[in-house]
Amino acid sequence: MYATLNTKSASNEQRNRNAKDPAMLKMSHLSKVYRTHMVETHALRDFSILVREGEFVAVTGPSGSGKTTFLNIAGLLEDFSGGEYWLDGVDVHGMNDDQRSRLRNEKIGFIFQSFNLMPDLNIYDNVDVPLRYRRMKYAERHKRITNALEIVGLAARMNHVPAQLSGGQQQRVAIARAIAGDPKLVLADEPTGNLDSLMARQVMDLLERINEMGTTIIMVTHDPELARRAHRNVQVVDGQISDFKPYEPHAQAASVPAHIGAVHTPATAGA
Repeated sequence: MYATLNTKSASNEQRNRNAKDPAMLKMSHLSKVYRTHMVETHALRDFSILVREGEFVAVTGPSGSGKTTFLNIAGLLEDFSGGEYWLDGVDVHGMNDDQRSRLRNEKIGFIFQSFNLMPDLNIYDNVDVPLRYRRMKYAERHKRITNALEIVGLAARMNHVPAQLSGGQQQRVAIARAIAGDPKLVLADEPTGNLDSLMARQVMDLLERINEMGTTIIMVTHDPELARRAHRNVQVVDGQISDFKPYEPHAQAASVPAHIGAVHTPATAGA
């Protein structure tokens, strides 16, 4: 896809692999409870969703509904209190921090609303940071970085620092950083929230192109126009999947049982 990825999975991950499961992400009856001395807050309850490989899913819902908690758990940034979570056929329950970190670095790319670029590093080095954590050799990193920057149209600006770029260009750098690791799943948290409408459409065009290249994308958004461009929409209300569909996608697909989050088969490119 973006680059050849040769990483050796841990033996316990291989044992947990389920070759018959086509899901990229599967959560079953998941719960997340935050506890203090006085208060118990249920951020997610009986939360079930299935996202198939190659889908582009928009997650919508009011503030405080549990979208961010879902994204954090999906990205292996937070643990969950109960239920099951399978990522690309791997059962993540019971993994320690090192195992979760390794799986996250291998499988997932992140795109944030605030870009999260390092201001003192040029564009090339910003994209390089997560690759260095994977201890890749320079030649492999250079190939991935230049390839990712070409995909987002910023190869000519790789020596610029973030302050020399527009907001839309900075988000494209963040996308290049996410895809340089050749992830199977990209999690995007309000990726157009800090952009004007024109730049937002350009970023969505780029995300759609990346999805067409085979990457599964889950995007949290409040923008109905952007939500409609996804293959399907998932509405989160009070920590649960809702049957209510506020934004109908432009490309509809066949449905499956609602208890797994109204799973649809992805629309074909150009549909």
